[in-house]
Amino acid sequence: MLKHKFVTIAVLLLASVAVVFAAIFGFYYFKYQKIVDARLSKPLFADTAKIYAAPFEVRPGQKIDASFVAHELQQAGYTRTGRDPVSQMGTYSLGADSVIVHPGPNSYHAPDSATISFAGGVVSQISGQNGEQLAAYQLEPLLITGLSDAHRVKRRLVTYDELPKYLVPAVTAIEDRRFFQHGGLSYTGIARSFVNDYLLPGHKMYEGASTIDMQVAKMFFLTPDRTWRRKFLQVVVTMELENKLDKKQIFQLYANEVPLGQRGSFSINGFGEAAQAFFGKNVGQLNLDECALLAGLIQSPSWLNPMRHPHRATVRRNEVLDAMVETGAITQDQAAAAKAEPIHLIPSAVDAGEAPYFVDLVRDQLSQRLGNDAYNDQGLRIYTSLDPQLQQAATEAVTEGMQHVDDVVRKQHERAVRYEERHHLKVKPLVLPQVALVALDPHTGQVLALVGGKNYEYSQLNHAMAHRPTGSTFKPIVYASAFNTSLAGTPLTNFNGTSAVFSPVTMLNDEPTTFTTADGKTYSPHDFENKYFGEVTARFTLMESLNNATIQLAQMVGLNNIIALAHQAGLTAFQPTLSAAIGTYEATPLQLAGAYTMFDNNGIWEQPWMLASVRTSNGNVIADYSNQSKPLLDPRVAFLTTALMEAVINHGTGAGARSQYGFTAPAAGKTGTENDSWFAGFTSNLLCVVWVGNDDYSVLHMEGATAALPIWSEFMKKAVTLPQYSDVKDFTPPQGVVEETLDKATNLVADSSCPEDYTAWFLDGTQPTDTCDHVNGNQRNIFQRIFGIGQKPAQPQPQNGQPTQPQTPQAVTVPTPQATPQPQQTEQQPQQEPKKKKKRGFWSRLFGSHNNNNNPQQKPQNNSNQDQPQD
Repeated sequence: MLKHKFVTIAVLLLASVAVVFAAIFGFYYFKYQKIVDARLSKPLFADTAKIYAAPFEVRPGQKIDASFVAHELQQAGYTRTGRDPVSQMGTYSLGADSVIVHPGPNSYHAPDSATISFAGGVVSQISGQNGEQLAAYQLEPLLITGLSDAHRVKRRLVTYDELPKYLVPAVTAIEDRRFFQHGGLSYTGIARSFVNDYLLPGHKMYEGASTIDMQVAKMFFLTPDRTWRRKFLQVVVTMELENKLDKKQIFQLYANEVPLGQRGSFSINGFGEAAQAFFGKNVGQLNLDECALLAGLIQSPSWLNPMRHPHRATVRRNEVLDAMVETGAITQDQAAAAKAEPIHLIPSAVDAGEAPYFVDLVRDQLSQRLGNDAYNDQGLRIYTSLDPQLQQAATEAVTEGMQHVDDVVRKQHERAVRYEERHHLKVKPLVLPQVALVALDPHTGQVLALVGGKNYEYSQLNHAMAHRPTGSTFKPIVYASAFNTSLAGTPLTNFNGTSAVFSPVTMLNDEPTTFTTADGKTYSPHDFENKYFGEVTARFTLMESLNNATIQLAQMVGLNNIIALAHQAGLTAFQPTLSAAIGTYEATPLQLAGAYTMFDNNGIWEQPWMLASVRTSNGNVIADYSNQSKPLLDPRVAFLTTALMEAVINHGTGAGARSQYGFTAPAAGKTGTENDSWFAGFTSNLLCVVWVGNDDYSVLHMEGATAALPIWSEFMKKAVTLPQYSDVKDFTPPQGVVEETLDKATNLVADSSCPEDYTAWFLDGTQPTDTCDHVNGNQRNIFQRIFGIGQKPAQPQPQNGQPTQPQTPQAVTVPTPQATPQPQQTEQQPQQEPKKKKKRGFWSRLFGSHNNNNNPQQKPQNNSNQDQPQD
């Protein structure tokens, strides 16, 4: 009887517990039914804006083939004709020697098709839809990245049908083998979880037991807290999901939300984003071993990160392949073949493929132009100026170049530490410099590549937008202003009191000079290591970046004229002071790149731009953008200034681009060193500015030629190998300029009796007319000249030959500047002392056979660069 009583009580207790549990379960079931319904009635993912690159332009003569074009179209989301599903972006037909492109309704372009034909590894012709011949055809722009959401999460949304053949079997084999059979819950797993977790000390929640359905419930509707209440609610929500969604819909949610690691400061969520992050592919293009790798990462994305731990990731991938064999998804042979594949990852996707500093600037511009950040929830398609191939080249050049710069800085620091310790001084901490690179199309202002720092994960500060003193990269504006006076026929009064129209052989005085303003302040600029060249030509002054001579020229031209041109070119911080001529005022690398477009674009200044178009998710135009453009220089002035900068690269402070770094294409540029290191230069179709400096504004102690020029050279070498930048041409002289061959000793027209020569470009009418053998009128006949009979008129002494010892500074009074000039440290070293000129013999005087190569005005033959850079 007692036993029966106990049984009755136990049954009643169990029934009461069941009733209470049912009541609680029912309460939460109906509560979360409303929550799930409300959540599912709205988009579960923020439809963030997508950032697209500039379209690749195909032109006849380019060295590309049909497979390259087909790959570009695949990357842009096109599908091959006859394959399902048909992409709304477009389709293409691939033949042996041709590709037919069919833009779809969601394409950036009009729906007109085009046929691109190839022969001998180059584009032979491009035909439009009606058979007309096209000069160029733009392919579909590639997706760079999606903007992150408010939690700095990035994902690329995919549908279940877009997932590759082996991804779903890989995930279910390792994570939830009965996913398509069970009702969302694994009761044995829940029981095991209860026993194990309950028996562990402290009653901590350690056992998972989650099916894919339960993981989806936790991801979208619950917190990650490890409590029994959250576990109970996870079961409730899972049952709700099973009632409302089918298995494909549940897996699609999982495929877009599952965390798969970090890239830089962003979280990688979903297989679509992971496929691009690790393999540079659309998710539908993943093969078996890649699917297995991604499925393996789910267990522990950080621990198994293939970028940092490739061995761990490989072991886990192979475990997934074995699990797929056990489930019958693949054969043993397929698994073995996949295991034999090494992990093929794309390098540094966060810095190269995604251009994070560029994307941040685009985000800022979108906020300004569209009013607020609401655009990022509308799935907009943002088309930009970026060239992904050039961006990759820029990232690689910066990475390689900054490794060298950091090594030099470390060695400098080690020497400084030894000195400080030896003299019992406070040891200063090591400061490693930062970098920026900006590349433009000089004819459109299109920002093709932009690197704002060494490592985006380490620092998101965009140095391409940092205001820093430009150093000598500003000097070409001084010379352009001087050529403007030549165009007007205005003579300039020289240091020796003579007046003449400015030309490349205008003589300037590079002596140490102290300038005194009207209010009694003094300014004493100096050249590198306080060595000076004396009287030199304007061409040589820019070629060797001499400060005193440049300031003298700025006085002759007029500071207000120079600053007016600088402001028109976007360098608005400059003021009409003497120090402005040698670049003591600030500009950003992007601003400086914009200013240099006027030299490389026939005098027309182009405003740098990044935003091309904003469209809806299905391609409808919201806004198209255009940049500002205005003529600032006469084409003759632009060319003459470019010619001087060409001499900088061929013979002057930038000659290391040729002799040390192997860049051979026609180019012009200018080094710069203030606190920082600069190089700004361009070819006929590409302009690039590189800056290197310290965030704390301390002096870098590396000249432009040793820190910035190597990065510029490496980038430009990579660029000219790309089809769209390989057709580099010589700079084309406009009508009204002439080239003259001049004697180095006299800077007059060279003839056979003065064979040591160089070439220079002149505004027609300003070139020398006397020959080197007839200066001041040599009236001797041929026999007198051959045998040295008669008195030859005295010729001027060489004007630009050799360095002199520092001379006593001259005192010069100038008007009071509007801003206090700051002393500048120049980047220039003097040339080596020229060897004594060998006296010419009878036969050399007769036939002009002797050639002395020591004069610094000489133009090297065959790009031999006899004038080494001194920056």
